[in-house]
Amino acid sequence: MFRPVNSKVNFPEIEENILSFWQEKNTFQKSIDRRLGAQRFVLYEGPPTANGSPGIHFAMPRVLKDIIPRYKAMKGYYTPRIGGWDTHGLPVELEIEKKLGFSSKAQIEEYGIERFNALCRQSVQHYIKEFEDMTERIAFWVDLEHAYITMDNSYIESVWWAIKQMWDKGLVYIGYRVTPHCPRCDTSLSSHEVAQGYQENVEDPSIYIKFKVIEDRRSVLPVDKPAYLLAWTTTPWTLPGNTALAVAEDADYSVVETDNEYLVLASFLLDPVGLGDSPVVLKVEGSDLVDLRYEPLFNPHSFGVERWRFGNGSELLVQQADNNLTYRVIATDFVSMEDGTGIVHIAPAYGEVDYQAGQEQGLDFVHTVDLQGKLLGNYPFSGKFVKDADPLVLDNLQERGLLFRSETIHHTYPFCWRCEAPLLYYAKQTWYIRTTAVKDRLISGNAEINWYPGHTKYGRFGDWLANNIDWAFSRERYWGTPLPVWQCQSCGEYDCIGSVEDLRMKPGFNGLEEPLDLHRPFVDEAVFNCPRCGGKMIRVPEVIDCWFDSGAMPVAQSHYPFENDTLLEDGRFPADYICEAIDQTRGWFYSLHAISTLLFDRPCYRNVVSHGHILDAKGKRMSTSRGNMVEPWAIINKYGADALRWYIYTAVPMGNSMRFDERDIVEISRRLLMTLWNVYSFFVTYANIDNFVPGSNGAPSEVPELDRWITSELNQLIIDADSALENYEPREGAWKIAAFVDELSNWYVRRSRRRFWKSENDVDKLSAYNTLYQCLVTLSKLMAPFTPFISEEIYQNLVCSVSPDNPESVHLCDFPVADETMIDDRLSADIRVTMRLCSLGRAARSQAGIKVRQPLSHVTVSLTGPSEQRSLERTKPQVLEELNVKDINFAGSTAELEKPGYVVSSEGNYAVAVPTDISPELEAEGMAREIVHRLQNMRRSAGFDIADHIITYYQGDEYMKQIMENAELASYIRQETLSRELVEGVTEDVYSESFKLGGHEILLGVKKLE
Repeated sequence: MFRPVNSKVNFPEIEENILSFWQEKNTFQKSIDRRLGAQRFVLYEGPPTANGSPGIHFAMPRVLKDIIPRYKAMKGYYTPRIGGWDTHGLPVELEIEKKLGFSSKAQIEEYGIERFNALCRQSVQHYIKEFEDMTERIAFWVDLEHAYITMDNSYIESVWWAIKQMWDKGLVYIGYRVTPHCPRCDTSLSSHEVAQGYQENVEDPSIYIKFKVIEDRRSVLPVDKPAYLLAWTTTPWTLPGNTALAVAEDADYSVVETDNEYLVLASFLLDPVGLGDSPVVLKVEGSDLVDLRYEPLFNPHSFGVERWRFGNGSELLVQQADNNLTYRVIATDFVSMEDGTGIVHIAPAYGEVDYQAGQEQGLDFVHTVDLQGKLLGNYPFSGKFVKDADPLVLDNLQERGLLFRSETIHHTYPFCWRCEAPLLYYAKQTWYIRTTAVKDRLISGNAEINWYPGHTKYGRFGDWLANNIDWAFSRERYWGTPLPVWQCQSCGEYDCIGSVEDLRMKPGFNGLEEPLDLHRPFVDEAVFNCPRCGGKMIRVPEVIDCWFDSGAMPVAQSHYPFENDTLLEDGRFPADYICEAIDQTRGWFYSLHAISTLLFDRPCYRNVVSHGHILDAKGKRMSTSRGNMVEPWAIINKYGADALRWYIYTAVPMGNSMRFDERDIVEISRRLLMTLWNVYSFFVTYANIDNFVPGSNGAPSEVPELDRWITSELNQLIIDADSALENYEPREGAWKIAAFVDELSNWYVRRSRRRFWKSENDVDKLSAYNTLYQCLVTLSKLMAPFTPFISEEIYQNLVCSVSPDNPESVHLCDFPVADETMIDDRLSADIRVTMRLCSLGRAARSQAGIKVRQPLSHVTVSLTGPSEQRSLERTKPQVLEELNVKDINFAGSTAELEKPGYVVSSEGNYAVAVPTDISPELEAEGMAREIVHRLQNMRRSAGFDIADHIITYYQGDEYMKQIMENAELASYIRQETLSRELVEGVTEDVYSESFKLGGHEILLGVKKLE
């Protein structure tokens, strides 16, 4: 016998028991070991950043990573998969700063880098344990015991090796360039980090400023009034750094006269600026304005700020103080005529194109903002953060009559992806990797990768590669992989180190103490002699972008090339599968692809699933920093991990984001898991009553149509689920399974109930048992990658309890293989028509207020054509039984059904009409069915078992007595309720209830036969 199954189930409790079973049996490792020697299937685990407790949004990538290797293991692949933890970077540092109450890097250095980094290490170790617990609970099978950790010395050494390879190829350089800079974190960000932090609808100033013309050597402008060049900006804080104005050489510009002055701006933009009605005294081309000299808004020498000038390339030369300083108008190709004034304010220290223009034109360079985003010098707004300084700059210009117009604008602006401070585009020295040198190979390599969803390949990811810029990969921080570059203090020579041994072999090396820790400040103490001049080489202070850490995992997780030197040839590289959220197209997906291409000239992954995000109720991304995470344990402990997994697979198409709604998980639990559980419970209950033993009596010689139909559907499901998972489309497979479970419960089992209730063990009943058993066991295997817990529960009870020779876990089984000879397309089409018409028939009954238990003389149906009429004729007995009618009539069209005495329900070209007139004979039959329904409920209320025989007692009016004494109706009541007798009169020693049915009173009693 099977273990009894209670229809009231606690899924979280069952899952905890299954977890214990897996641990006891070491099932995960067995699932790998049993395929040793088979073809590998490699998953690269994108390391989560262990800087906080995992929210429910962390479950999404983890269950999507889990499902494909589980499936591949069942398909015969060797599937070891290694976990990993991203432990470096700003996320960790920011948490420690918050705990210590720090707001600047100076406080960290005063506190001590060693102490600060020790706290960072402790923090990630704490959160790793929380991630491990969640990973295990949601049944993400991955090797956590041997997980790679980015802060380990071995991992760091492989990262150093990778950087050294790029250095030797001339791909690493230090450049003085404008880089996105976070003033809060006091470090540069890479372009893919910037891409993750854009915010919409940000409000900023929108101001028009007047720059006074001082020198007009070509006499272009009138001289009877002061002339001003009108420029526009949304960043007033950059105006003290202005050193040029740019025009479009071929554009038309107008000189507009006002009461006391002339204003110069693009003719096309007169109306938007509000000068469309002002008199135009002169029109010139942009080329006529080039080399006009104008007065600086703020002469840096008057405010204690140095002025530099571009020399050769990025060389900057200090300039002498000049109280009569002027700047000039230049021509560039980036002046827009879509907004502003057609005259662009140029501040080379605060914009990439501005900086390039400064280099090309030899402009002055004025830096007025420190790395914390505060204004330098002794301006009226010095010491203020740039955004706080904006209104003070405007006030100053207003007082001096240089502010023409001031408004606000709402636009998209980049913020730090971690701390959400506004980014500043800031000229500074930064270490770069020359990814542009391999741009073509990055693009061609992407063509070799399969993306799911497919549009990401040439859309979001392809666009990112097409617009590739060099990777700014150094960070002026503390907790990270140290940049392995040393510089001579005498001659400035640089040297890149590729390993610990390489460092130790340098002449004059000393300072790297044991036990070895390759982090700051310990690695900063390592010094050696300059190979060029013999001077002292010390490490540059930067650490590297933590995205480089995670992108180097294909080699660093195995300490390549210092260990595992066959990595590139033994099947572990490239990965067959990776999976992360859509934003990782500019994060981990990109860093993996870039590093692999730079090192090996080929991609490091073949298939990538790029999923959406789980959002909060307001549609915002969940994150630790926002404090809007949903705690996963509350959901798992309430509904179970299977329900959460199914929700993630099915809620939205792959790549789309979803708003988390607990009600959806409730619905999944009810519609899928409870439906499946009820079928499972139903089967076990009746199988135990009849002592059914799978396979003991062989296959029946004749298989009933209902069994042939569900077997056909089951084999088609195997094909569909297999195809979906093979094509990395778990949602498609999940929906097919859900549809099958619904049909299994609401059509097959419901229509088969009477077959299981029969007292005799005939061929029909045996076929029903065998068929339902096959469906449940096959479902347990098909669903194992999706819902590993309930699949295991069903498999253990239905298979292992009766046949110990089978694999001890469903996860050690092969994935089902379809028997295509069992697929009957015609029968499936017939049943589809039948189910649709039965659904419409029940809807028509509902509209007419006629219960299904009330028999009707006939229904009239309208179909799409003769083939479907033939389908319905083949399945007519099922329709008659389902709709509780005596006959079926056919109409030529839906219009023929619309007549008095009928209620019609239709959908597309299908329609069903039910009559509203009911004969006395049919009414009596309907009453008998109502009595059966009440007696069945009473059996449950009295606590009787399904197989218990009873005596039924009744007491009612003459009409009810006639019903109970009618030979045909009485036989029906006895058979349906397992009543040996129907006895008039109800005694006090029986369980009884009274009812009013169709206006007639009846008292019913039931008593179990001993």
